[in-house]
Amino acid sequence: MGMKWIDVTDIAIELTEQHPDVNPQQLRFTELRDWVMALDNFDDDPQHCGERVLEAIQQAWIDEMD
Repeated sequence: MGMKWIDVTDIAIELTEQHPDVNPQQLRFTELRDWVMALDNFDDDPQHCGERVLEAIQQAWIDEMD
């Protein structure tokens, strides 16, 4: 079973590992959405993603970097 949009922390960890030099605060939500959907373990409907979900992923990614 793959990651879903609600797996915010797991997604943030994966993004941190795959894009260690990226500042998530400077990433557009459209790019963030594409990167999440490109993760190997990600398996969810793109229609289930909204701005709040992307904000939560972005914040979790920022927290992972600290």
